Amino acid sequence: MENYWVAVFWTLLPTVVVSTLFFWILRSILRADRTERRAYARIEAEQRAKRGLPAPEAATTTDATP
Repeated sequence: MENYWVAVFWTLLPTVVVSTLFFWILRSILRADRTERRAYARIEAEQRAKRGLPAPEAATTTDATP
């Protein structure tokens, strides 16, 4: 019975490691994208303020025009 649980452990270990690695890589990509978008929005707002332009309209996800 002892060998059975060792085999189960070694069988599941690669799946858990690869899943964890995938999760951290995807999480890093999404965080970097979010940070880059915030920085770009901040720079764009500064440039608009310098030129005296109004703030951009908030984008709507649902366009209810019949």
